[in-house]
Amino acid sequence: MVTAVAQRLAAQRREINDTLALLSLSPENLQQVRDKMRVELERGLRRDSHRTASVKMLPSFVYRIPDGTERGKYLALDLGGTNFRVLVVKIRSGIRKSVRMYNKIYAIPLEIMQGTGEELFDHIVQCISDFLDYMGMKNTRLPLGFTFSFPCRQTGIDKGSLVSWTKGFKATDCEGNDVVEMLREAIKRRNEFDLDIVAVVNDTVGTMMTCAYEDPKCEIGLIAGTGSNVCYMEEMRNIEMVEGDEGQMCVNTEWGGFGENDCIEDIRTRFDREVDEGSLNNGKQRFEKMTSGMYLGEIVRQILIDLTRRGLLFRGHITEPLKTRGIFETNDRLALLQVRSILQQLGLDSTCDDSIIVKEVCGTVSRRAAQLCGAGMAAIVDKIRENRGLNQMNITVGVDGTLYKLHPHFSRILKDTVKALAPQCDVEFVLSEDGSGKGAALITAVIDKYLYAMRFSDETLMDIMKRFRRELGNGLGRDTNPTATVKMLPTFVRSIPDGSEKGDFIALDLGGSAFRILRVKVSHEKKQTVQMESQIYDTPEDIIHGSGTRLFDHVAECLGDFMEKQNIKDKKLSVGFTFSFPCAQTKLNESYLLTWTKRFKASGVEGMDVVTLLNKAIKKRGVDIMAVVNDTVGTMMTCGFDDQRCEVGIIIGTGTNACYMEELRHIDLVEGDEGRMCINTEWGAFGDNGMLEDIRTEFDREIDRGSLNPGKQLFEKMVSGMYMGELVRLILVKMAKEGFLFEGRITPELLTKGKFETKHVSSIEKNKEGLAKAKDILGRLGVEPSADDCVAVQHVCTIVSHRSANLLAATLGGILSRLKDNKGNPRLRTTVGIDGSLYKMHPYARRLHKTVRRLVPESDVRFLLSESGSSKGAAMVTAVAYRLADQRRQITETLAEFRLTSDQLLEVKKRMRTEIQNGLGKKTHDSATIKMWPTYVLSTPDGSGERSSTWIEISFPDCDSTS
Repeated sequence: MVTAVAQRLAAQRREINDTLALLSLSPENLQQVRDKMRVELERGLRRDSHRTASVKMLPSFVYRIPDGTERGKYLALDLGGTNFRVLVVKIRSGIRKSVRMYNKIYAIPLEIMQGTGEELFDHIVQCISDFLDYMGMKNTRLPLGFTFSFPCRQTGIDKGSLVSWTKGFKATDCEGNDVVEMLREAIKRRNEFDLDIVAVVNDTVGTMMTCAYEDPKCEIGLIAGTGSNVCYMEEMRNIEMVEGDEGQMCVNTEWGGFGENDCIEDIRTRFDREVDEGSLNNGKQRFEKMTSGMYLGEIVRQILIDLTRRGLLFRGHITEPLKTRGIFETNDRLALLQVRSILQQLGLDSTCDDSIIVKEVCGTVSRRAAQLCGAGMAAIVDKIRENRGLNQMNITVGVDGTLYKLHPHFSRILKDTVKALAPQCDVEFVLSEDGSGKGAALITAVIDKYLYAMRFSDETLMDIMKRFRRELGNGLGRDTNPTATVKMLPTFVRSIPDGSEKGDFIALDLGGSAFRILRVKVSHEKKQTVQMESQIYDTPEDIIHGSGTRLFDHVAECLGDFMEKQNIKDKKLSVGFTFSFPCAQTKLNESYLLTWTKRFKASGVEGMDVVTLLNKAIKKRGVDIMAVVNDTVGTMMTCGFDDQRCEVGIIIGTGTNACYMEELRHIDLVEGDEGRMCINTEWGAFGDNGMLEDIRTEFDREIDRGSLNPGKQLFEKMVSGMYMGELVRLILVKMAKEGFLFEGRITPELLTKGKFETKHVSSIEKNKEGLAKAKDILGRLGVEPSADDCVAVQHVCTIVSHRSANLLAATLGGILSRLKDNKGNPRLRTTVGIDGSLYKMHPYARRLHKTVRRLVPESDVRFLLSESGSSKGAAMVTAVAYRLADQRRQITETLAEFRLTSDQLLEVKKRMRTEIQNGLGKKTHDSATIKMWPTYVLSTPDGSGERSSTWIEISFPDCDSTS
């Protein structure tokens, strides 16, 4: 039996050894890892291979390490794991140079790590606020360095767009966005303090800078903790992704992605694959999943489950806790002396032999992690040595991270591996006691290309808002209107719906390639209801560019078809006409087209009354054009039916425009001072006088040059859906021509005007499926994009869309501030009705709302989406006109009995004359109704006081005078 037991134990031992052998790396394995890492480093640096390199070699725009002369007080933020740290760093230079730090650590709950980006950054700012309160520094504006320990593509020291989350973070609306800008927006939302964000850096860069302050030979930063990464000082001549050949720049390797191209599949085990498949980013960060603290505990758990299933551990019994992902934490794995108690906490009934095996498993997994880090580090130090043409080199590596600090053997194994694989380098490892936050402060102390001009600070947006307000005033003034770009056209709509409207109406909506007709029934039973039936008709290109007669005949034919289908050919109904082009209105049903927009070019219409032209075309249809309105007015009236506080209408779609209710006393072009009238701003032409030249880009000018109306509607060309896709296409073409996208390849489809549609911009912007959409859309344009290309394209789409939302927020802010001033209220409460395909696209609306509230803080603005479009609004204008006409009719009928005709007045005159004669006659005096009493005043004064005359008093029946 003893022999049998011995054989069983020996067999079990062999199986355990065979399993752990999978994680053992031979010297040859390590040399291969070193050499493959070196290949990937080079590929990441080169322009032609960067796209497919698994080690991305991201420029950090940090050009030098501290030289000891830095000084001052700085704030540093350190975000890279489940804890977030805020520090104040005081740097003193000179002989007694020193760095003093005060810091506080805050937890980041899982629901915030995996919530929305806004929630994450609001939490960060809340922590900053608490820290500044704690330090008594709320009123001090400090320079800030931000350690952000996730892969970021930087275009400047203070600009970093998140490429992808790692380490369990999954906050939405962040990937592809500038984290510095998100932090700035969160600070503005909080509105308690202000900070000058100077630098955003990776934690490796911060660690390197921290150690370099003490040791000038420190040119490498290593993180071996929750994540795993390295940065180092590379020669500028080798960094093909950045212009310039002189000097050095710190490169963030992002070596956690090493192996994503399958180059280390020979050393990955089934346990590594299981961990990868169960992660949030399957297939990504493969090297990090073999070396970082976040995943080592999970690898150990997978091995323990495998051994237990095979009856080699815990008597073959797998407990529920052991089945739970993440239950075996790396911190537990580090506590090797307490293995037995940890296993008991996991519900595992372990023997002494089990504890020994678990220790072996932990040791093997940790050893492999340290060796792999060492092999990667050997590749880097050898590269630096060869860059400098040295046979032997001394260099220092700054290190931070719990794995390096707490594991009893990790640092030793790491150093031994580097020494064995890079024998010509004498490498010293210096632990960064103060972490990467201090490094961020140091980078701040020592301190784009395509899209920089499209990013606006709130100060710039406030300035644009002020310019727009001036243009509103110019458009309203009689003397300044002829030269104003914002025409402020009166609409003769004087009231929004009040809930008492009723009737059966037809609405026509012409404003794009699709022409819409509706039948709108407004009725009163228990409550006011609106029933609508509609049909959409196409407007072919040859009609849009043909004659005006053909265009309106087409509208009439569509109307006839609609009335026949609705069985209302014999009814005489009133029509509201939504005509979404700049018009000068003289009456509610008289409107002269000023100029075509949105690609329309029908001849013989500009300068003509469109109601007359339409009436001529539809005179046989038995309908009456009661009102012609702009689509913005229709939108305001549609929303006004549901919310009577609605006094602004906006269209953000193919085109863009706004209307609002202005005080009549301010409208010089219309008679009268009492009441209000809706004004169609025609804000698309804002900037046609050169007022926006300082914010227009080369891409905006190229769009304008290629348009049907060069020099016109410049604001609309910067913000509307008709041009947004084309803006993105032009940017992508330029970036590709300069080698920043698609490996410099440009397809005929990408060069074709109009191929990149605005709906593509909206699809690519979406966080969850945006990158997949980008790949699909670019593929249809003949481009084979890399993952980085897709991220870059998403970023371009986001910036172009964000600019549109910001500019429209500024102009809307101008209208809202004017409304507030008109009312003289300290706080404006109003509703804005909005329609348009672009506004409905995610996440445009949210951006617009946020910016408006920042620009006009003294306002409570409700944004109400017009679900029924502007066509219903045309019917509502007609319904309101009918209501007002009916009110006028009732008033007229009431007052009619008080109105006298000329014949009646002549009769009154005749009768009065007769009664006067009767009052003067002696015989008729007694019966006269007009008594004509003498007053004995004989004369009126002549200035001499000598003459006298007789006065006659005319007395009405009830008078009692006898003198």
